[in-house]
Amino acid sequence: MSYILALDQGTTSSRALVFSPEGSLVATAQKEFTQHFPAAGWVEHDPLEIWGTQIGVAQEAIALAGLSASDISAVGIANQRETVVIWERSSGRPVHRAIVWQDRRTAAECDRLRSLGIEPEIQDRTGLLLDPYFSATKIAWILDADPELRQRAERGELAFGTVDSWLLFCLTGGEKHLTDATNASRTLLFNIRTRAWDPFLLDTFRIPVELLPNVTPSGNRFGETAKGLLGAQIPICALIGDQQAATFGQSCIRPGMVKNTYGTGCFMLMNTGETCPSSTNRMLSTIALQEEEKTTYALEGSVFMAGATIQWLRDGLGILQDSAEVEPLANSVEDNGGVYLVPAFVGMGAPYWDSYARGSIHGMSRGTTKAHIARAALESIAFQSAEVLFAMEADTGRTISEVRVDGGATSNDLLMQFQADILGVPVVRPKLKETTAFGAAKLAAFQVGAWKSEASVDLAPERRFEPRMTENVRQGHLEKWREAVQRTLGWDAPGS
Repeated sequence: MSYILALDQGTTSSRALVFSPEGSLVATAQKEFTQHFPAAGWVEHDPLEIWGTQIGVAQEAIALAGLSASDISAVGIANQRETVVIWERSSGRPVHRAIVWQDRRTAAECDRLRSLGIEPEIQDRTGLLLDPYFSATKIAWILDADPELRQRAERGELAFGTVDSWLLFCLTGGEKHLTDATNASRTLLFNIRTRAWDPFLLDTFRIPVELLPNVTPSGNRFGETAKGLLGAQIPICALIGDQQAATFGQSCIRPGMVKNTYGTGCFMLMNTGETCPSSTNRMLSTIALQEEEKTTYALEGSVFMAGATIQWLRDGLGILQDSAEVEPLANSVEDNGGVYLVPAFVGMGAPYWDSYARGSIHGMSRGTTKAHIARAALESIAFQSAEVLFAMEADTGRTISEVRVDGGATSNDLLMQFQADILGVPVVRPKLKETTAFGAAKLAAFQVGAWKSEASVDLAPERRFEPRMTENVRQGHLEKWREAVQRTLGWDAPGS
């Protein structure tokens, strides 16, 4: 039977989803894992806990679907990107905790490299900016933390991978050390024009080539699950970064189509076709999908704090017992009461790229309540995403007709309506919110002929949010938001 198992390994949880031969969701399992914060601005995960939770939910999802492993035709993997894992090839033992994409410990090293004047060359080759967000400086930090590790890396005893590579290594019992081009394109080591590891970049970041996985197309026969893991050996047929998976899942297959994912952060991608884009507005250029015969590129804007901002309201301020409470609390007031929250808790991503910025709240008065702060937190997600879209439109000269959205926070109608209002374009929410997993499943299914065509498994829309805010009100909100950002950063924000 042509069931597909999708592994969606995210920043705060590992998930597994089973899809039917018709592309419908049959079962899902999820487990959160520990977030480690050893110092201010540092974020780490235990690779063994990532693996343990991921294989655990895979087994659980198959059981919940009432299936056995022999019913599964293929496995597709979507993963948090940029997060760095280094392990021993012989034993599979990680040599350090995973350093997460949110981690800012290498900000000073990025500053040093930027002072050498090489950022334009790096951006031309990788499509990325010099920022701790990406993998290269994290890899170097681990190798520099122990001189023996660098020597072992040069001898080929160690392996680096983003989370896709780590899961593939574990799933195949240590047989495969591979990645795909979408994940490789987020490391600052991969030339997205030549589609290969770049000697200049390896030398710049001091990364031994012996450490790196081979790079393949996103849909491929990567290997099989090891005996004893799931009850049968299942082919692993897709590796793809989570945001590219969501783009594929949302069928953003034509140039100019845009999706935005609302998870821990927000990640907006615009398909630019087979043209590798260049940005003058501090957007990223990335590989959206690597196939055997063609490469599809995209512009991307990364917002670091989206759902994580709501978690902060819950866990940091304690004004929520459950994240789902944020919408009724925010709806209990007519507007934000003049309060603007800039959630720069781990710096700010696109279009500012300020590693040192920290969160701030502006416009509070004696009349400010927790409801106003909750509303400002939700609105901050929409403001950040809007600035990314405006930058993409400026880069491409395109006027976007709609934005396709996905991720957990899209269930919040208040946020989605405000997003449409502040963008000035419709926001389209699909019936199936799990577009990241769906994209990985669809890509894997195509490799084994389980789903016959992309058109047959397009996601149906559930609701279309039309903008209804007047232009004067919209511009007033944007002006006040940009003023709050400028005060937070201490310099003139783009568009201010």
